[in-house]
Amino acid sequence: MFSLRGLFAALVGLSLVLGLSSCASTPKVSRVASDDVVDLSGDWNDTDSQQVSKEMIGDSLSRPWLPDFVSAKGQKPRVIVGTILNKSHEHISTETFVKDLERELTNSGRLKFVASKEQRQEIRDERMDQAQNATMESAKAAGQEIGADFMLKGQINSIMDEAGKTALKYYQVELELLDMSNNEKVWIGQKKIKKIVERKKVKF
Repeated sequence: MFSLRGLFAALVGLSLVLGLSSCASTPKVSRVASDDVVDLSGDWNDTDSQQVSKEMIGDSLSRPWLPDFVSAKGQKPRVIVGTILNKSHEHISTETFVKDLERELTNSGRLKFVASKEQRQEIRDERMDQAQNATMESAKAAGQEIGADFMLKGQINSIMDEAGKTALKYYQVELELLDMSNNEKVWIGQKKIKKIVERKKVKF
């Protein structure tokens, strides 16, 4: 049988173990501004996505294809973002990168942006529903879509070089703008990012 003192000691010990376990599992959270540069692992992150999209779209809009099209057609070009492939060594959310590209294209005010394939299909389904259920005055007719003049495609590549506790992460983003009428490449862009990651020694 446990003595009263032994039982008390056991309860105190259990409380300490549970307390330490609780402290170890509780994360420390600090809020930062959404535009702050935060690099924890050295992997591709939101800052890379935003900076690359801004610089590459800015470069594409400064090239001759844009004024040439406006001069020939008398209107702003319509652009759609196609597939962006992730060929890097790590998981990268290409959907986030595509959205950053779309935002930069749209907000430039120098062209018109066409909805993606998935968005167009959703809108077509809604038109079909309107044709059956909405009034004739409010239903939107099919066959009124405007096609894109250019498609932006690309890929993200990477190289990992590691020695000891130091790693070099190299990313190369390739983007191409293609003329939808003849498959001509009117612009090719490239952006490179290098990161050196120093891992700290573990102290015991």
